[in-house]
Formats: sequence, C-alpha cells, structure tokens
Amino acid sequence: MDFEKKPMVDWYDPKQLAATGIKTVVSTVFGNFADRREMQAALDPGRGFYDYSDRKDIWLDYISDLGDGFNATYSVAHLLAKEQLELGGIQTKRGNILIMGGDEVYPTPEMEEYRNRLQGPYHAAFPKNNEDPDPPGLFVIPGNHDWYDGLTNFLKVFCQNRSLGNWRTKQSRSYFAVKLPNNYWLIGIDIQLNADIDVPQLNYFQNLAEKELKAKDKIILATAEPAWVYESFDESNSSNKRLKFFINRILKGETEDKTDPECYYKGKNKDIVITTILTGDLHHYSRYEEKVGPKETRQLITAGGGGAFMHSTHSLNEKINPSEGFDASFKKAFPSKSESLSLNNKNLLFFFHGPWMVLILGLVHALSFYFLLIGGIQTENFYITNSNPSGSALDLFDIAILTPSVILLNLTFCLGIYMFTDFKSGNHKTANKISGAV
Repeated sequence: MDFEKKPMVDWYDPKQLAATGIKTVVSTVFGNFADRREMQAALDPGRGFYDYSDRKDIWLDYISDLGDGFNATYSVAHLLAKEQLELGGIQTKRGNILIMGGDEVYPTPEMEEYRNRLQGPYHAAFPKNNEDPDPPGLFVIPGNHDWYDGLTNFLKVFCQNRSLGNWRTKQSRSYFAVKLPNNYWLIGIDIQLNADIDVPQLNYFQNLAEKELKAKDKIILATAEPAWVYESFDESNSSNKRLKFFINRILKGETEDKTDPECYYKGKNKDIVITTILTGDLHHYSRYEEKVGPKETRQLITAGGGGAFMHSTHSLNEKINPSEGFDASFKKAFPSKSESLSLNNKNLLFFFHGPWMVLILGLVHALSFYFLLIGGIQTENFYITNSNPSGSALDLFDIAILTPSVILLNLTFCLGIYMFTDFKSGNHKTANKISGAV
C-alpha cells in the first residue's frame, strides 16, 4: 500500500488547532442531523451477532487512540502482529480478535489521513496473507475523531469487509456483538460524540438481550470514553448515567413499573455479569475496580495507549462515587502517578515544544500593551511615577476601558482559552486533558 509516513500531530500548532476546532464545531452542530447509524440499520436490518463461541479458547487484543505518527503507530501494530509475545513473564498469543476502541485516526477522519496514519502502518506491520486459514478478525467502535465527518470514512474503512493488513473487518455497523466461548460476550457500543445512543442501536442490543443473552452470561463492554473518570471530574457530566442506563435497562432488562414502590422490577437478564468495561479517549492506562454487589466487582479499564500523545495520570481520583449506587477504587495506572507528575514538569519547557503557540501568546500581550500605549497617548493620561504607582494602575484601567481594541482582543483571547482548556466543567482538573499532556 502506498502511503506517506506522517509525524505526530502537533496539537499546539495554531493552524492545526483552528482546523480541528472548525471540524469539531461543525460535527457537534450537525451531527444529530446526519446520523448515519440510522441509515446503517435500514440497509442492514437482519444483522445479528458474530459467533466465535465454537472455539476452545480465544485471545483478544485491545487498542485505542491510534493512527497518529508513523513511528508510534507502527511500533504498536508490530507488537500486535507478533504471533507470540512475552509480557511480564507470561507468554501471550496474537489475538484471534483485535478490538479498536475509538479514535482510529488523528486529527480528523479524511480518507487520506486514514490511509497515511492507520492503514499504511498496519499493512506494513502485518501484511495481508490470502493463504492464512484463520486470519484475525477486527471489530471497531468510533471515537469523537472518527465522528468529525459523520462516520463517512469510518464506514468505508471498517464496515465494507475490507482488510487492515491481515486483520479482517467483520462488522457492517458502527457497533457490534460477538459471542465468545464459555458464555462470554463482547459488546461494542457507539456513543456518537458523547450523545444518547440512537434508537436503532438500542433496538439491536435490546433484541440481542431478549433473544440471545442468558442468566449468568458474562459481558465485556467496549465504549469510547471513560465515563466514570469524566463524572469524577465533573458531577454534572451525564455520560456515566447513560452507560448505567444501557447496562441496566437494555442489557439486564430492568423496566419501570409504577405499581412497584421502587419503580423497578428485574428483567429476565438480571443475573448477567458485566465483568469488564474497556475504553480509551484518555491516552494512558488506568484501572478502577467497581463494587457492583456483595461479592461482585467490575474492572473499569482505560487503555488509550495506541500511539497518540500521553495524558497524565496523577490527577485521577483514588475513589469515584459521585453517582448513587456507584463505588469504584483506583488500582493501577501507567505511567504511575509519581512518574506522571515528574513528566508533567516538562511543561516548563513548553517553549521548545510549542514555539508558535508561545509566540502567538506573546503577540497578544504585545498588542495589548501597544493599544494601551496608543490609547494613553491619545487621552494624555498615561504616566508612570514612582510616587504614585496606584494612580498609574488606575490610569491603565481607565485607558483599557476606553480602548475597544484592547477589550475585543482580550475577550477573544479569554474565550479561546476557555474553549481550549474546558474550564466549563466547573472543575479545573478537567484541564489536565490538555495541560497534563506529556
């Protein structure tokens, strides 16, 4: 496959930020009006689950937040392609199924970017072999970066029975259910830019729950964001509540009953067990353990180490229990919290990593001072004396108030900072998604 080896995306390049910002705004505004999942369901009405249950054993590989610079993407793909790999003294096998858990390409999902940043490196790491009697399957859910064009190119790459190297795509929708051996299921859901799950998708999984799931079945659930972490940063974030709704109402079959004092009765699948929730979106590894019963726990795993830049882990809370009936404890992270804090200190060298951003910030301050100076000269009130420093500050404030260019420039600057750092959550820890990048 012909492709161009790309460097890592420079997220502090002003042009890159502007282009991605425009895509984000457009996709957010029009995403609900161009939801291709409904068209997928209409064109593929009979889709059921994918059956791997006849195998004696099965190995699963999981990766998320990939398709960035060539070196990192190829390195991870090369490890996935190995027939055997020793990890911590344990001999592992290449997965019979590879799960990609969101954000398969950066920065935006043009076909050229998919080819250069994802398809090319994966084809190079694990070339297609038509003689392979049992090539590994590939199942993919989209993240926000895949949604920026309304899933147009995601559907072309992953939902048309194509190959990604020697991994073979299976699905025809942006969500899936796979039956595994030993009463296990793998379920991948598409949450479309942090929105509610669409009705056809709910119907698909509800039908699966009613006809296929049985008591004591065990489920591995893949989703595109660590909803529990985001809720711990911001209690008004409703993504974890939507995830709980999907588990309890769709998979387990809980239904409202107004005659019941507690408004719920348990459906036929009340005893199914969601053992693990896998996700990415935050580019690190972290694991929480959720208590879901007297003796039952659930592993909440963020595994966003597919090759994009790294997010910090030192801001992760030790306990997460903002939701009623939700209790999770921090267990493990990579990098460790101490390593993450140490790496975070490299932000002091930000000028060397983002010189254009630093120059633009400096230009904003220089222009503000210039406009203040011009305004002061025009009003003949600009003076600085050692005997009256407070008077100088008051004069500068008066000049700023009377100079529209200063007000406009700084309002625009503050608005950009507000949008960029996500302070709107009300909790400054959310800004670690950007300022804590290492």
